[in-house]
Amino acid sequence: MPFSSPVFEILFLFAVSTIWLMILYQLILSFFGYLYRQRNEKQRWDIDKYQKQLPSVSILIPARNEDIVLEKTLKNILSLDYPKKKMEVIVINDGSTDNTESILNTMAAQDYRIKPVHIPLASSGKGKAHALNIGLSEASSEFIAVYDADNNPEHTSLKQLVIHLLSDDKLGAVIGKFRTLNRKRNLLTRFINIETLSFQWIVQAGRFWAFGIAILPGTNCVIRKEVLKNCGGWDEKAITEDSELSIRIYQKGWKIQFVPTAVTWEQEPEKLKTWIRQRTRWVRGNNYVIRKFFGQALLLKSRILSWEFLYLFLLYYIFLFAIVISHLIFILGGLGIISIAAPGPYTAVWGSAFILFLLEIILVLSYEDEDSFLNILLTAFMYFSYCQLWIYVVFKSLCMDLTGKRIGIWDKTERTAQVEEE
Repeated sequence: MPFSSPVFEILFLFAVSTIWLMILYQLILSFFGYLYRQRNEKQRWDIDKYQKQLPSVSILIPARNEDIVLEKTLKNILSLDYPKKKMEVIVINDGSTDNTESILNTMAAQDYRIKPVHIPLASSGKGKAHALNIGLSEASSEFIAVYDADNNPEHTSLKQLVIHLLSDDKLGAVIGKFRTLNRKRNLLTRFINIETLSFQWIVQAGRFWAFGIAILPGTNCVIRKEVLKNCGGWDEKAITEDSELSIRIYQKGWKIQFVPTAVTWEQEPEKLKTWIRQRTRWVRGNNYVIRKFFGQALLLKSRILSWEFLYLFLLYYIFLFAIVISHLIFILGGLGIISIAAPGPYTAVWGSAFILFLLEIILVLSYEDEDSFLNILLTAFMYFSYCQLWIYVVFKSLCMDLTGKRIGIWDKTERTAQVEEE
């Protein structure tokens, strides 16, 4: 006979309520993201108006053992539609032990815009934030752009970001959209492509339309130098230095805008082991942000920012805890070990949650003309597979933080030779 208890009833109702509150919020953000896209489609920037007043830009590229991708990335950046005399490309070679230094020096000798900065091996490995701070100290421009060493920004990407930043004195930074260069390589990269598009069009676009909030992605962004100096640069203890800096930018009274037309293409992990390591690093980075700012969250001048900080906590812990409880009760109930007496159309609730998830993602994929039948099937499948992997990643990250294992070091994603995809 199945075991029944009021504790199970309470946990079950908590899980259902929490999951649906988060789904409702995501649905609202999806609608706002749609409105933001519509506004961007109608908006036309007068490029000629700003052409003569484009400022000089220092482009920072942190690099550690990037010989597989660096040359192509530099050639791409040097060919950007931006005045040559106003571009300074600072590549921070963080103690690379491969051919990164040789490639960098050769290309610097061929183009005066490239400024190599070599961190000695003995002083290297302190993290991307450390490399960026060194690059910042070498920058001569008042506008700082950041690209990862595997990035291939589209021709007008940098110009669009700078023009948007010039158009509003309240903006401290602007961020572009990143796309998955190797999205068709295997099942994992196809999942990642769907995930990253969804995050940007739902969370980044939706939050910016509704609340004027966007979070730095760590690449394809332009930041005012005075903002960076005022914030004290990048926090070298932070693994996700981008999200940590975002909060301090808002604390200082500046804003960050999402510019979806400024696109860069980047590599994503092709192996599950690499993906888990990368996402574990991201979650641990956000754990650090939560610890650093949790006491200040309710005291922030912006109530909206306080809510978004609370949402970050809810997303990673309360929401995932609710999902785990839901899964356990579903499995134990299906096996006839426990029973839930609380009345309600719970099968319909679970089914409608899945349908809403599917519809939101299909809408986003249609923005990029990627709403193919295959991608729709993959979206349905990833709900039961890829999305569930985040439970493991979050709990692994929490355990690593509790044991104090490795934080604030450079742990970059494994690269492969870049291949253009149609």
